[in-house]
Amino acid sequence: MPTASQRIPAVVRPLVSERAAKTLDIVEKFVNEDCLPADPVYHAQLGQGAGRWSYPPIMDDLKKKARELGLWNMFLAKGHYKEGAGFTNLEYGLMCEQFGRSRVASEATNNSAPDTGNMEVLAKYGTEEQKRKWLQPLLNGEIRSCYVMTEPQVASSDATNVELRIKRDGDSYVLNGQKWWISGAGDPRCKVYIILGKTDPNHPDKYKQQSIIIVPTDAQGITVKRMLSVYGYDDAPHGHAHLIFKDVRVPAENIVLGESRGFEVMQGRMGPGRIHHAMRSIGAAEEALRWLLTRANAEHKKPFGKLLSQQGVILQWIAKSRIEIDAARLIVLNAAAAIDTGDAKSALVEIAQAKILVPNMALDVIDRAVQTYGAQGVCQDTPLAYMWAQVRTVRIADGPDEAHLEQLGRRENKRAAEARDLIQKQMDITDALFKEYGTKEAGPCARL
Repeated sequence: MPTASQRIPAVVRPLVSERAAKTLDIVEKFVNEDCLPADPVYHAQLGQGAGRWSYPPIMDDLKKKARELGLWNMFLAKGHYKEGAGFTNLEYGLMCEQFGRSRVASEATNNSAPDTGNMEVLAKYGTEEQKRKWLQPLLNGEIRSCYVMTEPQVASSDATNVELRIKRDGDSYVLNGQKWWISGAGDPRCKVYIILGKTDPNHPDKYKQQSIIIVPTDAQGITVKRMLSVYGYDDAPHGHAHLIFKDVRVPAENIVLGESRGFEVMQGRMGPGRIHHAMRSIGAAEEALRWLLTRANAEHKKPFGKLLSQQGVILQWIAKSRIEIDAARLIVLNAAAAIDTGDAKSALVEIAQAKILVPNMALDVIDRAVQTYGAQGVCQDTPLAYMWAQVRTVRIADGPDEAHLEQLGRRENKRAAEARDLIQKQMDITDALFKEYGTKEAGPCARL
């Protein structure tokens, strides 16, 4: 089978350095030979020793191997962050696809969410003291972190609705409110929250009412109300928490970039993060297709005396899955290239296209694989059910599909006048040609 570097789409191959191509092959080998075999062991260790909310010891061995291979902190983009490994968003995207095939691969290489986005925030906007105190331990893999935005009592798909109050009090800020779906909050290594809240709820510009602040997880006044499940999965030891903040006091220097700049920081964080989610989802789809192919050609399981691949619609599923995965990959890599040549703000359309298209594609491919396995596909005997639950959340995370579709639709609809004017100009030329040649209309002729 061709290596990952040999499978890089031809259209983007000139944008991938020789170093990145070699690293991509190392990543693929690490995922195939170390991470995927370790996935079931990791899961089993969660139910042993100190219990599900403890740290599975196999992860330390995987991290050691990853460091030895030079696979560490690969997400901080070249040209933007001195702390990164020097890869572009496109190059890292190709690697992220490989990480998405395994449950443990992203964390084993210190490239897992939400830490990656939080490290980008600190690297891009943090003070030197904030970097020393929080960024460096995150880069070292010594601690983990959470991004704290979503709230249960408001429609958080519109982040201007957030209500958690961040109020200045002398040399401190005091936080009051609640948040939920705080991914990573169950991990005992989680030591810091990056929190979006309102510092100026009366500001006339609704996009300047918010600020982002750093809060240590051991600050007084934080209560874990409950842990939330995803389609029945608790995602231990990572987890998703519902948190209560009551008179939580932190130093004023913990504010990120300054008051009223929360949206600026948030948008800077989410652009590349959406590319990471999308490429991991493509990796999940590729892995699901491998499982589908395996079951469709299993000699020991022949319904009605024939392989599944020899009957029904299975070959069509395989063909459609191949087309859809390859097409989606090009959409995401195009978005990554757009960020590399500009920034996340200049690539909003491309990012939105990837964010909308990819999880829906991946869910279709995974669902085909589940259906191929029958009852086995919905239980723990394959990774497919868990994979589906994880990818399904991507349609909601970092903004629901519907919000991105509306924004993309509004942006595209602005081209209506341009489209009309071009068609009218062409029709005017057509009318002139009719007169020039003395020809009468006979057949299709566009009219507005």
